[in-house]
Amino acid sequence: MRNLPPGAFAFVMATGIISLGLHFEGIDVLSVILLVITAAAYLILVVLTVWRGIRYPRRVVDDFSTAHNGFSFFTFVAGTNVLGARIAAQDGSVTVPLVLLAVSFAAWLVLGYVIPGLVIGRHQGADILAGLNGTWFIWSVASQSLAVLSASLEPKMPHGLSDALSIVAVLSWGIGLILYGVIGCAVVIRLLTRGIPAAELGPPYWVTMGAGAITVLAGSRIVEMTDTAMVSVVRAPVAAAAVVFWAFATWLIPALIGIGLWRHKIKHVPLRYEASLWSMVFPLGMYAVAGIYLGEADNLPIVGWIGSRFLWAALAVWAVVFVWLIVTFIRELRLRRTASLSA
Repeated sequence: MRNLPPGAFAFVMATGIISLGLHFEGIDVLSVILLVITAAAYLILVVLTVWRGIRYPRRVVDDFSTAHNGFSFFTFVAGTNVLGARIAAQDGSVTVPLVLLAVSFAAWLVLGYVIPGLVIGRHQGADILAGLNGTWFIWSVASQSLAVLSASLEPKMPHGLSDALSIVAVLSWGIGLILYGVIGCAVVIRLLTRGIPAAELGPPYWVTMGAGAITVLAGSRIVEMTDTAMVSVVRAPVAAAAVVFWAFATWLIPALIGIGLWRHKIKHVPLRYEASLWSMVFPLGMYAVAGIYLGEADNLPIVGWIGSRFLWAALAVWAVVFVWLIVTFIRELRLRRTASLSA
């Protein structure tokens, strides 16, 4: 409990997005199974997070203000919206997704000011660069996840609420786009001026690709919204940006695979289970879903075909990491039991 990772909701993000992709592909039984796992994990993690905040408040505050993992708390926002989008796709219901959207919007606003403020207040200049890593991109992902859920619900809402959701979708998409660019520049500056050790080039850097992929999905959703004043202004540039970001996310995949091979094969960084692995699974699933949806929204069948095939790769990686999680958990329980008996 004391060491619960700030980015624990990445498991919800990863499982939920693959469930959504399977739903789009008509593989309903497996999709529903993953939906149940997603919802159960979300509820459990909410309880554990609140409990940890009550039991270890100082530890939580330290996590918030630490540059290398403070931004991982945005996984709560993204996980909430991914779950909401999956529930909305299941039967068209809007009540639960609207509640989840309200919760995530409030958390996004609060965290968007609190975490950068605490990090900047605790670290100065070079110290911030030293702690900057792939988890910072989750801030952009959280913003884009708001756009995804808002745009998904907008066509089902009455006129007044529909206008409000269209504004939220477009604004959060734009904010996420700017954050992606700013954080990307900061990572490049760190790489060129300080370098990034192999040990730090872990799974969270896959969020670089995931942030681009969710920008594609959010943009495709916005293009399909009803013709409100806000949407009419941005529809064409958003559609173009979605294609550009899909191309960039595609280009990043071989680079990220190459970094992983270099990290483990050449630099001999041990390969072991860690919670941040879900920060790699989520981008894989998001890339697949973004491709499927972009192919339908913009009539790009080759993009949809690539997304459909990539979904199975994402599902295979999810299964491997999930089994790895269970095995690691059982091993830890046995070690603790042995230690307690020895004591």
